[in-house]
Amino acid sequence: MSIRIILAGYPNVGKSVVFNRLTGMDVISSNYPGTTIEIARGFLKWEGERYEMIDLPGFYSLEPTCKAEEIAVKLISRGDLIVQVVNATNLERNLNLTLQLIQQRKPMLIALNMFDETKQKGIDIDVAKLEQILDLPVVPTSALTGEGIKELVTRMKEARVSHYHFEDAQRWNEIGKITGQVQVIHPQHRSYLERLQHASVRPITGIPILVVVLFLMFTLIRVIGEGLIEFLLDPFFENMWKPLMTTLSARLSHQSLLHDLLIGDLIGGEIDFGQSFGLLTTGLHVTFGAVLPYVLAFFTLLSVLEDTGYLPRVAVMVDNLMHKVGLHGLSIIPMLLGFGCNVPGTMATRILETRKEKFIVATLIAITVPCMAMQAMLFGLLGTYGVKGVGIVYLTLFVVWLVLGMILKRTVRGRSPELFLEIPPYRRPYIGGLMKKIWMRVRWFLQEAVPFVLLGVLIVNLLYSLGFMQWVSDKVSPLFTLLSGLPGEASGALIIGFLRKDLAVGMLIPLNLTFQQLVVASVMLSMFFPCMATFSVLLKELGIKDLLKLTGIMLLCVVITGSLLHIVLSLFTG
Repeated sequence: MSIRIILAGYPNVGKSVVFNRLTGMDVISSNYPGTTIEIARGFLKWEGERYEMIDLPGFYSLEPTCKAEEIAVKLISRGDLIVQVVNATNLERNLNLTLQLIQQRKPMLIALNMFDETKQKGIDIDVAKLEQILDLPVVPTSALTGEGIKELVTRMKEARVSHYHFEDAQRWNEIGKITGQVQVIHPQHRSYLERLQHASVRPITGIPILVVVLFLMFTLIRVIGEGLIEFLLDPFFENMWKPLMTTLSARLSHQSLLHDLLIGDLIGGEIDFGQSFGLLTTGLHVTFGAVLPYVLAFFTLLSVLEDTGYLPRVAVMVDNLMHKVGLHGLSIIPMLLGFGCNVPGTMATRILETRKEKFIVATLIAITVPCMAMQAMLFGLLGTYGVKGVGIVYLTLFVVWLVLGMILKRTVRGRSPELFLEIPPYRRPYIGGLMKKIWMRVRWFLQEAVPFVLLGVLIVNLLYSLGFMQWVSDKVSPLFTLLSGLPGEASGALIIGFLRKDLAVGMLIPLNLTFQQLVVASVMLSMFFPCMATFSVLLKELGIKDLLKLTGIMLLCVVITGSLLHIVLSLFTG
């Protein structure tokens, strides 16, 4: 039997970096049963002992105020040993959790992390005195550089139950006494980095910084994603995978159901990864050739922004705005991801605490957040009209986002908790931990999202084969034309957009639409069903009941928005 070590601490104290230093790449990341809160588990072998390490979500108290803290309390009770990771630059606040953990009467030791930063901030800590007072081993560490990690492992056998006695009602008085005895702070001039940290949360300077960061982020995502597709994945699918599938197609009867499911339709006698819709053609190409490159780019940049400490500042900056739609600032992260690709945006709703938050964010992403590919097509459709055309589309989507969010805030049952967020200092990411985090997220995508994407391809393939999609298109065309002012043929483009937005745009171009019709079609295409991959992940994250609710809301929003926009533009353009 392995010894179970619980790694505990406030958010953003470097706990996950310590975890990454102690464990290898063989890390299991899974949801705690009945929740979407991720728990990471790894293993460490030292001097013949096998330790199982559990990295808890960051939490502030053993008096639970949220699901993450409830889970933390449960897991702490099941651990054999507690390692608390403490931010040495904020000792007084972190000791609040230390004293609560001591009351659990379990063997403990303290990793006094970020100890190298204390010198830069003019903080002197008497480690030996602190160890004596707490009656626990205290090990100064710098997880970023690896300093002290070996000593931390060596001293795990010294972990013990502390005999430090105090009245819980006097906890903060005790904390003040402890810090007064072990810590001396020397006044320091603020460094350039500290001034930047302050500037990035002040609206007058933080908003321009945010705009620059987002611009750079999405530019890099586009460059990385398109680069992987153009130079690696497209050549692989066209030069290596397509010949294999062509050979398989020749050996299967073109009229057989198996051929339809695996290969799909032959376009002009050849396999077309965009239109064939077979599991082994379109299914794999959408997953690995179109979605995965952007998912990988997003996960990489998201992890960098997390580890540098910038994302919490973004959450604080937009908290007031997000409250208007029943959310808190942290929910901006999935939405930002959605602007690159709706798949990782939808997956990122896991960081949100309540079902209400997840449903609202997932709905707003699906309806009002166009992915990078869709935005490129918007510029392709309306670019000749300059900023006017694209500007109307983005303004309309923002208005829908705001109005729909305010409606959902009042109609969706449940609660939206306040934002309690630790804002860490800016720091350099630990490359080993960064790579592990990216790999864990990509592995999750491959294990959990890919099967649903392939299932979505299969279902849509069957619906097309049975003529259901064409039947729907024929039935809705008259109403579609009446409400939106678009020709009936455009309804087929919207339905195709569920599979591939680029094909939908290709169907709109030959229709010679007017400026007004192009704007209405662009807005409706942006709001109508997200791509098949996103729809599949929505099913996985929300379940069938909430997905059906989202679909109904989406259809209603598309009809209302398209109709109102048609009326408004008709009035202004004559």
